Amino acid sequence: MPLTSRDHIKIQSEAQTSKPRLLLFAFGDFAFNLYWQSVMMFLLFYYSDGIGLPIGIAAVIYLVASVWDGFANLAAGLILERLQMRIRYGALLAAGGLPLGLSFVLMYLPPFSRGQMGIAILLGSQLLFRAVYAAVNVPYMAMAARVSPNASDRAFVAGSRMLSGTAAAVIVALATVPLGRLLTGSGMPSRTYVASAAVFAIAGAAILILVGGTYREHVVVARPPARNMLAAIASLARNRAYVTLNGAMMAVIVANTVLGKSVLYYFKYVLGDASAGQVALALMFIVSAVAVPAWMLLGRLTGLRLLWLVTASTGMAALAFFAAFGIASVGGMQLFLIAIQVVNIGLNFVFWATLPNTIEYGESETGVHVEGAIFGVAALLQRISIGIATAILGWGFDSSGYIANVRQSAATLAGMRITIALVPLVFFALSCVAMLFNPLGVAAPRQVPSRTFEEQSS
Repeated sequence: MPLTSRDHIKIQSEAQTSKPRLLLFAFGDFAFNLYWQSVMMFLLFYYSDGIGLPIGIAAVIYLVASVWDGFANLAAGLILERLQMRIRYGALLAAGGLPLGLSFVLMYLPPFSRGQMGIAILLGSQLLFRAVYAAVNVPYMAMAARVSPNASDRAFVAGSRMLSGTAAAVIVALATVPLGRLLTGSGMPSRTYVASAAVFAIAGAAILILVGGTYREHVVVARPPARNMLAAIASLARNRAYVTLNGAMMAVIVANTVLGKSVLYYFKYVLGDASAGQVALALMFIVSAVAVPAWMLLGRLTGLRLLWLVTASTGMAALAFFAAFGIASVGGMQLFLIAIQVVNIGLNFVFWATLPNTIEYGESETGVHVEGAIFGVAALLQRISIGIATAILGWGFDSSGYIANVRQSAATLAGMRITIALVPLVFFALSCVAMLFNPLGVAAPRQVPSRTFEEQSS
């Protein structure tokens, strides 16, 4: 096959991309987090305490959907891998905005039937949303490696994306229930959640169309993709920086998902103040907005791997205190959750700032340039981790005797607290073990020069 001009195009410019353009690109994460944070904070609670689905069944639906989500992300990543030299990421992002918003609203519609048919409807709508989300979000993640060739720009984008996501999370936490009640004049979850979802969908679709339409690439791939998908996956398996980073992140996601999804339950049943749980979720993300710039600075001073180890160890200390003594006050629990969220933000910053650098590291080690699959496999592993964590939480609560919307026994509350405290503690420790083996360490990421097709083939 004759080579095209794109086979030889290299990095357009080594200079830093303008900050306004980077900020506009990072604002896309605001749209994605309107959807994602709603799923993470409210969907399980909506299933169990909103429409009366037993929490064990709700957890199974969530687990199946999360695993499906992971494979949908993997498929999207592999498709991007094959088309990485031809695809127009911006156009793809803009075209996906509206379908993603519609599928999000459908996910919150209460099923028209009960029993097995109702469960199937809930599962089907969640599978649809997650498939569309993967088709739009994976290209957006891959765009982060092309928005600038400069490592400091990528770190800036990672931090700015987190700030955008944090702003969306605060809005979702504080506005979901009040906005739905305002729009419908009702306190029925089957109506309020749908109304809020519609508003979030309109905003999210508009933002993605804007970001996609204005996106410009500053890195154009000069190397062809791996000859086949098995070669791409094999290259990732040999990329020690990638494997250890994702192993650490999987452990952290299990820990933080168990904690995050337990917030509304803990405040409602242990502390007796359900609305304070929504405030706690918002406070967690408000404080996170302040923490992100601090983590960006610390990352420059200490190196990313060391920052991970210190941060995760701090989280383990806080969890050990909670496991040993418990927290019986609303204010105390809110402070504890804020501290854990600051830890979570630090770990997420390290992950997203390091992930694009594993592309260059992997190519230098294996000789294969893998791009789309980097993000697709990462998303697969993360979604599986979320599903596992939700199943652990749901089954842990179920085995403790949890029944929605009734006063829980002392034994049930004790079992719930054990699940909330000990599971995250163990998985934070596992994340540290994984990061000890990460080869990137405190050194600057390797810079791999662009190569032509002939060089790649020789």
